[in-house]
Amino acid sequence: REREREREKLLYLIVSLPPQSRVALCGGTHGNEMSGVYLVRELQKLEKVGSATLTTVISNPRAVQMCKRYTDVDLNRCFTDAILSSPVTDATPYEVRRAQELNTLLGPKGSAGAMDLVCDLHNTTANMGLSLISYSAQDWVILHIYRQIQITSAPVRFILLDLPLADAYSQDSLGKHGFSIEVGPQPHGVVRADIFNIMKECFNSGSAFEGGEVDDVYTFVKSIDYPRDPETNQITAAIHPQLQDRDFCLLHPGDPMFLMFSGEIVKYEGVEVLHPYFVNECAYYEKSIAFHLARKMTLTIPPLRVKRD
Repeated sequence: REREREREKLLYLIVSLPPQSRVALCGGTHGNEMSGVYLVRELQKLEKVGSATLTTVISNPRAVQMCKRYTDVDLNRCFTDAILSSPVTDATPYEVRRAQELNTLLGPKGSAGAMDLVCDLHNTTANMGLSLISYSAQDWVILHIYRQIQITSAPVRFILLDLPLADAYSQDSLGKHGFSIEVGPQPHGVVRADIFNIMKECFNSGSAFEGGEVDDVYTFVKSIDYPRDPETNQITAAIHPQLQDRDFCLLHPGDPMFLMFSGEIVKYEGVEVLHPYFVNECAYYEKSIAFHLARKMTLTIPPLRVKRD
């Protein structure tokens, strides 16, 4: 009953926010994820998109040139407050230096001078389809963008990491509002440039967006590692065929997760039905992650309109 009262309160609350007039589109945060790189290069000739000033960024040019995910450390884990404020020495990894440069360009993170909207483009080898990733269940701008994409575009899901801004580790956290786009498995096409422009332009023109519910929201619960040899730490199993390529499916207690190289099946022993995603993402092997588990939820968002002077 309390949740229903909160829902009704949000639906009658009209949120007014400033126009999103400074937008950054970033690609190549991981140097081997090329769809975002190609899109950013294509849009570099544009200085404005409608009424918004567009900044295009190749985030990790050294890794892009080498076609590697990163050169020293994962750039997309370098945007916490602690790393951004760390002193630079001769031993500082390239990506940490680059993160601080990007914070100067797109932020500073958490400041009034930060970009209004930062969108970071990624590919994944997992069967994720089109997914948006962000940090707050109360960023009404991002949730309205997500809702607009649901209405006008292909099937899409929203992954909620729900971390405080100081601990938010990815590049999109540099903006006042930000999200990452993940598309997989490894598409050959290019992510459409207007994936957020429809909502942005309508919002900036003064259109009001109705409140309501957004579904297919997945909030991170925990990560699952592969079974490993206790002595060598080597992986001893693969993702089970019944789970492979089934990102966001229901994982029930007793469902198969891994097929051991010796033939045994490792089953899910949790008590809660959850949803796996980033299943068998190749870049996560080094992070000891076979997949993440999430809880599915529905969010209520208030009506939204541009703030007038």
